[in-house]
Amino acid sequence: MTTLGSGHASVIRTTPDPLRWLADDGGLLWPVVRPFDPAAVDSAAPGIWRYRAALDVDPDAAALTLGEGGTPLIEARLDGAAVHFKLDFLQPTGSYKDRGFAALFTVLRHAGVRSVVEDSSGNAGASAAAYGAASGIAVTLCLPADAGGGVRIAQALAFGATIDRTAPTRAAAAERARRMADAGAVYASHVYHPAYLAGQQTIAFEIWRQLGRAPDDVVVPLGHGGLLLGLALGFQALLDGGCIDRRPRLHGVQAAAQAPIATAFAHGAARPTPFVDRTDPAAPTIAAGIAITDPPRGAAVLAAVRRSGGTVRAVDEATIRAGQAALASLGWLVEPTSAVVASTATALARSGGPGARVVAVLTGSGLKDGLSHAAVPVDVTPRVAESREHDRKG
Repeated sequence: MTTLGSGHASVIRTTPDPLRWLADDGGLLWPVVRPFDPAAVDSAAPGIWRYRAALDVDPDAAALTLGEGGTPLIEARLDGAAVHFKLDFLQPTGSYKDRGFAALFTVLRHAGVRSVVEDSSGNAGASAAAYGAASGIAVTLCLPADAGGGVRIAQALAFGATIDRTAPTRAAAAERARRMADAGAVYASHVYHPAYLAGQQTIAFEIWRQLGRAPDDVVVPLGHGGLLLGLALGFQALLDGGCIDRRPRLHGVQAAAQAPIATAFAHGAARPTPFVDRTDPAAPTIAAGIAITDPPRGAAVLAAVRRSGGTVRAVDEATIRAGQAALASLGWLVEPTSAVVASTATALARSGGPGARVVAVLTGSGLKDGLSHAAVPVDVTPRVAESREHDRKG
C-alpha cells in the first residue's frame, strides 16, 4: 500500500476513523491506495461503486449514490487537435466533486454521524449539501459574508443546508469551519478528508477502462488539487496492480491571477508561496472555483506532477474566455473554471503527434454561471428583422 509524499508530515490512514481530518502532528491524512484488481470490479454496481474494492471505504458501509461517476469520455477536435474530454460536469450536482462526497458521506453515515460542517460557497458546498440530504446528515456551510447568492448557494439551500455567514472572508470562513471542528463538529472537508480523495480516485479507473490503456497526458483545473491528487492516487493503484506500465503525465492549470502552485512549479519550489488573499471580496478571475491562495495540499500536488513528468501552467483571463467559447462551439457549456484546460490540452495534443492520448477533464457545468462569462454571441436581431421585412414585401 502506498500514498503520496507531500513535503508535510503525513500518514497512511490504516485504521479507518471517519471523524479524523488531520493527523495528531497536524500532518495531512491520505487514503490507503491498494493495487487495482480488474477482477474485483463489480460491473453491476452503480457509478463509482463498481470500483469499491479499490477504495479505502469500510466494506460494511452501505454505498451512498445519487448516480455519480460513469461519465462519458468523448474524443473531439478542438482548434484542430484531437482531445479526449472527460465530461465530469455531467454529475448529479453538475460537478466532479460528487465522486468525493459520495465516498465521504458513505463513511460518515456508516459511522452514525448526524451533522457536519464544510466551508465552500461553490461546487463543493452544493455537492456536500446534496449528499448530506441523501444520507440524512445535516450540513452547515461556512461562507464569507459577501459570498452573495448564486446558483451554487441556491443549490445548497435547496438541499437543506444551513448557511453560516459570520466570517468576513473566504479564508476566515475556512478557519471558522476548522475551529468548529476543533470544538467537536465533524468536518466533512473536500480539502482535508481522506475519504474524499478516495472517491476521486475513480476518475482514473474510468479513464483507463474507457481508453483501454493509460492516457499520455491528463489535464485538469487546479485549485486545492483534490482532482489531480485523486488521479495520481488512482493511476498509482493501476500501476501497482500491473494494469498500466507507466504513469500518465498530469498537468494542472491555474488562472494567472491566482496561481500559487504554477508559480512554485515555474521556480522549482517544493511548496507554493501563498498569494495575497485577493479573492476577498471579489475574485480576481472568472475562474473563481480555483482561486485558492494557499492550498494545504500544494506541496503534494507539486510532488505528484513532477513525479509524473507533467506541468503546472497558468492562463490569463482572455485565454479562459476563449476556452469556454471554444468548448461551447463543440456543444459543451462549462463553467470558466473548467475552461482553463482547453488551451493546454490542445497544445499537448499537437505536440504529442499521431496516436497521442490527451484527456482533458471538464469539471463543472456552465449552467451554474449562464452565459455571463462566455464570449459575446453574434447579435442576429437586425438580420431577423430584415428577413421579416423582406417576407412582408414579398
